[in-house]
Amino acid sequence: MNTWFKRNGTHLAIIAFFIIICFAYFSPVLSGKGPAQSDVLQAKAMQKEIMDYKEKDGKGPLWTNQMFGGMPAYQIWVQYPMNIASHGINLIKTVLPDPVDVVLLYLLGAYLLFCTLKINPFLAAAGAIAFAFTSYNFIIIAAGHSNKALAIAFCAPILASVIMSMRGRYLLGGSLFALFMALEIRANHIQMTYYLAIALLIFIGIEIYHAFKDKRFAIVGKGLGYLAAGAVIALMVNAGTMWTTYEYGEQSNRGKSNLTTDKAEEKNGLSKEYAYGWSQGVGESFTFLIPNLYGGATSIDELVKPESNLYKSLAEVTGGDPTGAIQQLAGQLGMQQYWGEKPGTSGPYYFGAIICFLFVFGLLIVRSRIKWWILGTTILFMLLSFGRNFPLISDLFFEYFPLYNKFRAVESILAIVGLLFPILAFLALREAQTEGKYEQKELVKKLTMAAAITGGFALLVAIMPTALFSFTSANHPQIVQALTQIMENNTAMAQKIANALIADRVDIARADALRTVLFIALAYGLLWALFTKKMNMQFVYVLIGILVLVDLWQVDRRYLNKDNFASKSDLENHFQARDVDTFILADKDPNFRVMDLTISTFQDASASQFHKTVGGYHAAKLKRYQELIDKQFSKSINQDALDMLNTKYVITQDRQTGAYKMSRNNTAAGNAWFVQKIEFAKDADEEMKAINSFDPKREAIVDQRYKGLIDLKKVGPGAPTSMIKLDSYHPDHLVYSYSSPNDAVAVFSEIYYDKGWNMYVDKVKKPYFRADYVLRAAQLEAGNHTVEFKFEPTSYYMGEKVSMAGSILLIAFLGFAVYSEKRKDKVRVAQA
Repeated sequence: MNTWFKRNGTHLAIIAFFIIICFAYFSPVLSGKGPAQSDVLQAKAMQKEIMDYKEKDGKGPLWTNQMFGGMPAYQIWVQYPMNIASHGINLIKTVLPDPVDVVLLYLLGAYLLFCTLKINPFLAAAGAIAFAFTSYNFIIIAAGHSNKALAIAFCAPILASVIMSMRGRYLLGGSLFALFMALEIRANHIQMTYYLAIALLIFIGIEIYHAFKDKRFAIVGKGLGYLAAGAVIALMVNAGTMWTTYEYGEQSNRGKSNLTTDKAEEKNGLSKEYAYGWSQGVGESFTFLIPNLYGGATSIDELVKPESNLYKSLAEVTGGDPTGAIQQLAGQLGMQQYWGEKPGTSGPYYFGAIICFLFVFGLLIVRSRIKWWILGTTILFMLLSFGRNFPLISDLFFEYFPLYNKFRAVESILAIVGLLFPILAFLALREAQTEGKYEQKELVKKLTMAAAITGGFALLVAIMPTALFSFTSANHPQIVQALTQIMENNTAMAQKIANALIADRVDIARADALRTVLFIALAYGLLWALFTKKMNMQFVYVLIGILVLVDLWQVDRRYLNKDNFASKSDLENHFQARDVDTFILADKDPNFRVMDLTISTFQDASASQFHKTVGGYHAAKLKRYQELIDKQFSKSINQDALDMLNTKYVITQDRQTGAYKMSRNNTAAGNAWFVQKIEFAKDADEEMKAINSFDPKREAIVDQRYKGLIDLKKVGPGAPTSMIKLDSYHPDHLVYSYSSPNDAVAVFSEIYYDKGWNMYVDKVKKPYFRADYVLRAAQLEAGNHTVEFKFEPTSYYMGEKVSMAGSILLIAFLGFAVYSEKRKDKVRVAQA
């Protein structure tokens, strides 16, 4: 044991340091506070019904009616008890507070990668810090993109395990690949996993090419075999989540369009306009080196300071504190610090001044093929991140590359580049210190070239920024025009205010450019001293690591700091019930819907904290429901559509007084009803058109594909004594009773989803069909009977069985790998 501690003492000390800096950065968690993340708070509202039933039943339902009339819970919150990766992630989150857990995973995973690359432990620690503290990794934590952060955290150890397998450590590499890939998939952010897969395929392709070239395919081929086995096990472990996600994805707004009349609607996947909504500006890539070159986040924080140019110029107009005026101009005209191509941003992709300097140094001195993988992948991913700003490459991928058109916010591919930059940066220092590879003079020359390229560019920005960048947004002419109108055609004053905004953006960029020059100069000085043997290697590596941490820490603090934390009670009570909410909550009806028009109804989940809503927020809602929103609620609200969804209450707000109002919708159709008439539609277009204006209580619009499930000869016009009612409500188990003297067609105000919902009449499974574009309907036989709808998705229950088998295999694979490594250690010790 003592020998083990001696051998691993440095690693343990570094891990302890990682833990210390995590808790130091997130010190509010020590006083019981948690991050106030907007997406997490929205997610809690989405999960309200699921968690209520989980607390009551001990198991969360697989379906929820809390948003969009009802949807599978797969992409909101679902338990996968047979998936060992679920328990692994839960353990991490139980042991460590949020967000210490994910940042520590960033650090540990990256440290494993750099150690796998045989980089000095102190340098590996600096590399781990460089990756972990990349600005984007902290910005997504601030926003609450927890799944994305977890997925990014597992990228580095996955790459490490691939390298192990390719370098001959087959069993350990393959088993770790299975483990980390299982965790990566369970993190449930398919987009990041997809981007990682592209990078890995390029890496493996290069390895295979060189294996053939160097006639060592046996080694690489064996490694590929172990990786393939690991991939199969990881997929098996996640069979439940992957199967349900795939099945739901086909029915979601990532899937095929049902309509043909809307030319703007994509036939399969997202629309290009939506997918490219957040595209990286080509020039914005220089924020890798100078963080606030493009103004930083969409904010006015710097503009409302008394020393800002905009503040001073507007103070002349208002004659007092112009903060309110600046806020108004920012909201109405978009006069903000950020002036890039995106509709808005929480902050830039900043990789670090020192990391960019060392990356260029790596391009100059690293000779291994990994450099060409990093360079090629970086260029490709940067081109893809440009989206609509450089469509040549992006459009090729969007149109022809499998699944690429399923993802939005293409700029997020740069998260992988944020890992590649530090790898090459610290490989450069490893190469530089490899004995006999380079002469001192050559090292200093190339180090100076790298500093001149990166530091020289930053210095140019500091000296003459407007010669390189415009600092004006695309709508700048419109801003000037609007300002002229506000200033009552005082063109000179309007132009002065606009110029003041530009001057502030220049000042912000210049300050960060000088900051970049300083960090590059410090790093250059330390490395020059190292290469000329004027300073000790370990001491320089520690100082480089500290400089990298200080550099990135300062920038991260702009976007994630103590102001992002709140007490647990404040977080739990973030959404406060209004009087109208309290009134509606008093309604004893177990199942009805609410439309809240006081919020962005279909882009905000806050109303779901209290009610089952026709709106909500989710990036992957059902495609049919999205089409219903687009056609029946976007331009104007279709009352008939509200009625068929059993929308019992509508919440509005008085524009003058701000008071909230609630109106009861007396024409809501109820939980279920018998219709008098069936109208068949030839396709989805005709079905959608038919519900533009119809009486949902009297007629049902049914696609003609379901004609075989309806016997019109048996269906009568309905009798006054016929009735159907909801007796029992559970999100994934609804029980109705009905009485009818003849066969009748019933429509249920529940969302149709045939990938799991089964209907039973008196415990006997019966067919049902879709009506009114999104609802369930069925022909019911005469008499007094009980109808049950149960959500029983095969994809979940069979997937869980496969997950259990995969989890057992993963444990066995890891156990055998650990046993094998211990045996090798004993042999090495005996030989020593």
